[in-house]
Amino acid sequence: MEPAVAAIQTWRMFDIPWLRLCWPTSPIRVGTNVAVMVHHFGFWSLNACRVVYVVGDNYPSGRRYGFAYGTLDDHAEHGEERFTVEWDFQDDSVSYHIMAFSKPKRYLARVAFPLSRLPQRRFAVASGTAMLAATQLP
Repeated sequence: MEPAVAAIQTWRMFDIPWLRLCWPTSPIRVGTNVAVMVHHFGFWSLNACRVVYVVGDNYPSGRRYGFAYGTLDDHAEHGEERFTVEWDFQDDSVSYHIMAFSKPKRYLARVAFPLSRLPQRRFAVASGTAMLAATQLP
């Protein structure tokens, strides 16, 4: 679990070739602002977000750590995304989860709404791959 927590705390889920996290040394705490630059559909877009809560749960069958950020005014969409890792004590597995909800805010995002889901799905897969790479033992 500790390598997965460390990967979350250092934003490693954003280690994706077509994505840049602005301020990757920012601490994971409520109020921290970051921006994600994404190359998609032939151009780069900048999406500003703020950490809105941090998760640190211990319960009888496991442990969970992560955080969520919400979009800021300059973001093309309005929503929230949560990144968590969870350790299940019963089978000793560690899993990575992304939960997101959003709706288009800008004109172009509304017009291209069906297409806007493609980069989000692509990000979810790439983020999982980045987390797996970040947690592998040497």
